[in-house]
Amino acid sequence: MSTKVILIHGNGNSTPQDNWLPYVKEKLEAYGLTVLAPQFPDTQLAKASSWLPFLKSLDADQNTIIIGHSSGAVAAMRYAQQHKILGSVLVGSMHTDLGIESEKASGYFDTDWNWQAIKDNQQWIIQFASTDDPWIPITEARFIHKQLDTEYHEYKDQGHFGGDYHKPDFPEIVQAVRRKLQIKT
Repeated sequence: MSTKVILIHGNGNSTPQDNWLPYVKEKLEAYGLTVLAPQFPDTQLAKASSWLPFLKSLDADQNTIIIGHSSGAVAAMRYAQQHKILGSVLVGSMHTDLGIESEKASGYFDTDWNWQAIKDNQQWIIQFASTDDPWIPITEARFIHKQLDTEYHEYKDQGHFGGDYHKPDFPEIVQAVRRKLQIKT
């Protein structure tokens, strides 16, 4: 079976056309991968009760890589907690609601994390974080890295990787996925 990639944007009315998502889609498709970048429902709150069934409806399975930004990364982890996937890329992720009412309302933080299941249900996890993220403290990313033993990339100058500024490309994601899939250029 061929490898499929699903891109998940963040909450706050984000779209698949935001920031680096079109760039990553185009570059990964150039390597022959099937890349889906759908508009997820309930974009304001990104509720788990909407997003996780929607992700399942896209047939995310053991041949699927999920690339999630912010709330999309949280959704990727929660999905992998219950389903086998090939791997995931977590960008600007968190594991707590940060005391933010809209994050509490999303439903992702209502139950404990099963870190072992998240690891066991995929072959690899790549993570991108930045110490100057204005919304998510770096301690969140470092905690996730420690729990999941991710391939961890920490920056000092990338903010929230878009959302707080326009980030039109993200070649590091493309290269990391290419390495994991052993795609030659």
